[in-house]
Amino acid sequence: MTSPAPSAEVPGTSAAPPRRKSVTGTRTTVAALFLLPALVLLGALVVYPIGYSVVRSFYDQSGDGFAGFDNYRALFTDDGIRTALKNNIVWVVFAPTVATALGLIFAVLTERVRWGTAFKLVVFMPMAISMLAAGIIFRLVYDQDPDKGVANAVWVGVHDTFAQSSAFPKAHPGRESPLEPAGGGAFITKEPVRAGEPVTLPLVGVAPDLMPDDARPAAKPPAEPGEITGTTWQDFTRGEGVGTLGAPDPSEFGYPGMRIEAVKDGEVVASTTAADDGTFTLPASAEGALLRLPADNFKEPYNGLDWLGPSLVTPAIIGSYIWMWAGFAMVLIAAGLAGVPRELLEAARVDGASEWQVFRRVTVPLLAPVLAVVTVTLMINVLKVFDLVFIIAPGSSQDDANVLALELYRKGFAEDQPGIASAIAVFLLLLVIPVMWFNVRRLRREVRR
Repeated sequence: MTSPAPSAEVPGTSAAPPRRKSVTGTRTTVAALFLLPALVLLGALVVYPIGYSVVRSFYDQSGDGFAGFDNYRALFTDDGIRTALKNNIVWVVFAPTVATALGLIFAVLTERVRWGTAFKLVVFMPMAISMLAAGIIFRLVYDQDPDKGVANAVWVGVHDTFAQSSAFPKAHPGRESPLEPAGGGAFITKEPVRAGEPVTLPLVGVAPDLMPDDARPAAKPPAEPGEITGTTWQDFTRGEGVGTLGAPDPSEFGYPGMRIEAVKDGEVVASTTAADDGTFTLPASAEGALLRLPADNFKEPYNGLDWLGPSLVTPAIIGSYIWMWAGFAMVLIAAGLAGVPRELLEAARVDGASEWQVFRRVTVPLLAPVLAVVTVTLMINVLKVFDLVFIIAPGSSQDDANVLALELYRKGFAEDQPGIASAIAVFLLLLVIPVMWFNVRRLRREVRR
């Protein structure tokens, strides 16, 4: 039995495998051509600057002399850089944590209200504002003057609700006054008072437009047997030679609410408060005492906190950052919350768990991956924060609010030390890489699931 003769190969034809290689090569070439512009931009805008910064960080200020690790050594010996590093640690610890916690609270609570969407829109709206605009807004919010700064306006309002400020901070005795300083900002009469003999306590120093709204024209005190009567008022009439010194005139106003104390042997035996026209009355027990106007009458009005001072500037700026980024955290967490199986939440409630237990033992553990991604993303963002610190912190406290990104700018441009600036840039990159690596690993793990 003979086997069939092998078929002859037709000349000029090619085998199938080479054709597949040709198609694959063409696709690779097309893909490379499409990726080429992106790779060129990536190299020009990312790879080259990183490489140049690494090289430049080993050279001195002129760029000609090799400095070795001196620039990196300066990161831990220069006072400005050390302050910036400490502040960055504060930023990394508090800003992402608080922003994520607020985002979680907002996301959970807005699920239970009808106007939750509107609330989310309002909270997320700051994300549409640039860092520059947000910095300008909060520079005004933290203004020291309560008439300009919202933060101090609220703070002073709350303070004055519980501790009323004085209406006469600049008041003081004028010439030929029966009053003299008593120490600590108080004033006292030079002579003891007698029952039935009216007492005049004239003061000056309060501008007419700053007098309290309830002030009335000063009245002469009537003589009352067995009582000490008197008047305390603004003894000043506009115009040269106008008015009588030491006596109330029709255009002069009393000091309403002025506190008067009768003091004998260093002890207060009686006290009273002046009426709207400045008149006051003390009992007979005050006879022979000296009348004292306590220092509380002349206390400077509370002016709020120095939000942008050395001690509060960093927390204040962190507050503005949280205002911007809490909405970002809320939106991502709300998206994760939408994917939580409702059956688990209902099962926990059926088993008798309170809402707090459901939140702590069911909702938060299920949202742990989302919370981790949000926190890590904000940590990366915080390590590079520059705009808010540069704009909000005034020159007097910018050194106290300094962060690494701002110090990089100052060393590179203001102080002309490009070597140290490059070292700071490389150091920032090294700080960001582990956080990015953690984030990428977590994202890949989630994708595999």
